[in-house]
Amino acid sequence: MIKPLEKVIELGDGRTITIETGKLAKQADGSVVVKMGDTYLLAAVTSAKDAKPDVDFMPLTVEYKEKYAAVGRFPGGFQKREARPSDYEILVSRLIDRALRPLFPEDYHADTFVTVNLISADPEVAPDAIAGLAASAALAVSDIPFNGPISECRVARIDGVMKVNPSISEMENADMDIIVAATIDNIMMVEGEMSEVSEADLLEGMKVAHEAIKVQCQAQIEMMETVGKTEKREYCHEENDDELREKVWKATYDKAYEVAKAANPNKHERIDAFGAICEEFIAENYNAEEDEIPTGLIKKYYHDVEKEAVRRVVLDTQIRLDGRQTDEIRPIWSEIDYLPGPHGSAVFTRGETQSLTTVTLGTKMDEKLVDDVMNKSYDRFLLHYNFPPFSTGDARPARGISRREIGHGNLAYRALKRMMPDDYAYTVRIVSDILESNGSSSMATVCAGTLALMDAGVPVKKSVSGIAMGLITDTKTGEFAVLSDILGDEDHLGDMDFKVTGTRDGITATQMDIKVDGLSYEVLEKALNQAKAGRMHILDKLDETITEPREDYKPHAPRIVNIEIPKDMIGSVIGPGGKIIQEIQALTETVITIEEDGNIGKVAISASNKDAIDAALARVKAIVAVPEVGQVYKGKVKSIVPFGAFVEILPGKDGLLHISEIEWKRLEKVEDALKEGEEVEVKLIEVDQRSGKLKLSRKVLLPRPERKPKPKAE
Repeated sequence: MIKPLEKVIELGDGRTITIETGKLAKQADGSVVVKMGDTYLLAAVTSAKDAKPDVDFMPLTVEYKEKYAAVGRFPGGFQKREARPSDYEILVSRLIDRALRPLFPEDYHADTFVTVNLISADPEVAPDAIAGLAASAALAVSDIPFNGPISECRVARIDGVMKVNPSISEMENADMDIIVAATIDNIMMVEGEMSEVSEADLLEGMKVAHEAIKVQCQAQIEMMETVGKTEKREYCHEENDDELREKVWKATYDKAYEVAKAANPNKHERIDAFGAICEEFIAENYNAEEDEIPTGLIKKYYHDVEKEAVRRVVLDTQIRLDGRQTDEIRPIWSEIDYLPGPHGSAVFTRGETQSLTTVTLGTKMDEKLVDDVMNKSYDRFLLHYNFPPFSTGDARPARGISRREIGHGNLAYRALKRMMPDDYAYTVRIVSDILESNGSSSMATVCAGTLALMDAGVPVKKSVSGIAMGLITDTKTGEFAVLSDILGDEDHLGDMDFKVTGTRDGITATQMDIKVDGLSYEVLEKALNQAKAGRMHILDKLDETITEPREDYKPHAPRIVNIEIPKDMIGSVIGPGGKIIQEIQALTETVITIEEDGNIGKVAISASNKDAIDAALARVKAIVAVPEVGQVYKGKVKSIVPFGAFVEILPGKDGLLHISEIEWKRLEKVEDALKEGEEVEVKLIEVDQRSGKLKLSRKVLLPRPERKPKPKAE
């Protein structure tokens, strides 16, 4: 029996996290099992010894995978095995990736793979909160160069108290849910959702998370020392030419600075102007026919020049690439009801970023089945984000949905979902198609989503807007500039991408990626306060388009009426094999769904017009109605027997109309007065208390014939 090395991390309330190495997956460069409760994550990392030719970036692949066996379940589908990753697995993979990627050395270009598998699951322990710790710990016990360790943890505010890695059941009462990644010194990433919390509350949650992360990072450092992996592998993945680098800088820096300073608001014109500088340098220094041109190195060094020039202009002048002040928002225009077909639509344009968003309203039958390992449920609010290549002018095909699209859509979903009405009858699908992109397209989705929901008549609680904040810093001088509503270039060349969404009363979602070390809480606080001002400005612009949801839905939108029925009547409405409910739907051209909730059945009837709903509603009410003595019913003769007829007065409820109660006159045969299938008005005169049988009368509704006077005796 192999005795693994273990490190136990105390969470301070009796719970622990254990990191184990040396037992499983020993042929990987590094592997660990991280345990919390009955949740076990196996993390394994491998990295090639050499980089592939002409690779000048970090080829990192992160995969988070959940095994259905972890909870003792079979996968769905015909194959009965795990297939493509779920949205949840993709989102957790992104959480890990975004925390790890900035900490690999800039000149490390070997193919690197990080795999985290959920191999055992505790129904009360959320694996996403410890997945980052598992990935980092596997790197820590390997010889792969990495400027970590890092860790991730969840902080939720439950009944006013901040808690680290709360249980899944506790999360039901949380008004703030964030996952934070950090090194022992600095925060690297934040993502989460909340119910209109303040900027100060969000900062407090980040600080609580960082204190817990420091302990987890220290445990990894100690484990790394124990296994003797403090010294990482040697590598050489770049060939540099210092003389060429200096030559490029001297020849191009001033020109790049002037282009950045020119403040051209047109993205493609700026790109062309920057590109022309590099082309001019090559043309002036090399003969295309005679010289071997080190194009790759030149472009690499010039990229560094361009980055420094853009950053320096902002710090020197407080003017940005497109001419805006640091806290200035790009011009905004928007409109609603642009498309006649969808149930709601909106166009939101901010600068060179544009979203065309639609809303579709559906019934319970349209809800999404979520069949993840840890979560089997239904979702009635969906948001999908699409980023076609033409939105950036790229000439390439669109091949499936990218991880980025899943991540950006999830951020917008979390921003809006807490503003959806409670117990809403409709299934709602929002689709954001990005038609132009130059930064902050996920935030444009939030704004366009708000407008489209209101255009559809969805009674959202409040308007939500979103803004992406950036940062330019100079670590040598301590200078920094916080940028509101960043461009794509400012994201790429800057030090932070901090997205904040919210209403006028607080933050609803956030996502932050930091690319530099040493970012203080002072800078984060400034960014949050500047984001709040920008958020309010954008909300004002949304209000110019629409301030309240439409009072009614569009004429072609489905209508839904909800009623509650006793639980024991659900079977009566459905009927044997669904016969009754199918018949009602066919006759009335409606869609009827029934959901059991405790001791009641929730019935939703939807159709495109009120008459159809009313007809279906009347039939359902008739089925569940309780017959009342003295009430007159219009029933149908279901069968005839020698002593009377059985009349269906309500769906599934028959009563006996005795031969003596059909007419005032004496009948020899029932058939003399009634036929099967005939509709007849009857009155319920008695309900047998023991058997529940119904006794009906028709003659009491007929005029009683006058009695002939008896002849007088002579």
